Amino acid sequence: MTNSTRQYDFTFLRHGESVGNADGYHQGQVDFPLTEKGRAQAQALAAYWQAHNPAFDTVIASPQSRARETAEIITAALGLSIELDEIWMERDNGLLGGLHHTEAQEKYPQPDFIPLYDPIGGTGESQWELYLRGGKAFQSLLHRPPARYLVISHGAILNMVVRAILGIMPQPNYITPRFRFPNTAFATFTFNPNSHLWVVHGINQRPHWDEEEYQP
Repeated sequence: MTNSTRQYDFTFLRHGESVGNADGYHQGQVDFPLTEKGRAQAQALAAYWQAHNPAFDTVIASPQSRARETAEIITAALGLSIELDEIWMERDNGLLGGLHHTEAQEKYPQPDFIPLYDPIGGTGESQWELYLRGGKAFQSLLHRPPARYLVISHGAILNMVVRAILGIMPQPNYITPRFRFPNTAFATFTFNPNSHLWVVHGINQRPHWDEEEYQP
């Protein structure tokens, strides 16, 4: 694909299973490495893409270790380099970051009603702030020339990116649709800026890994 081709191809990938996923911790912007299973997931996806030749031009990843290591495994297999960009980091979940789910529920029980603009975990990003960052993240891709982009990131921010693309506004109490991003699942879109046409090719794609699970 050349820069004169006026179509963008986007693949948005969630990282492999992390220690935080496996052991039940709130992660957010706290770093947890991949588990051996997470590395196997990334290696399986790399092998799948080697066999099916998706031909990415640019790979962009969150600098957090679970996303960065996923990106390193995939790009090593595909012979590509990685750009790290903090805008693709996971949601800042404030005081919840690094706490086990049971400890977090004891210290900071979830209220019956969660306003749209209140920071999560006391000091983190609100739903609205995360939505705005998701919109800014995908807008940053559109500042680049048309090409085939692979973005390796995290479940909460990728959910907001998909909502921003589809024009789905966040609502209080998390009542808007949520899009499934199990570990190393990906979503694929194309965008033609001349017609402003977005095409959704797939969400929750994971042809390389058969096990059904969902780690939010």
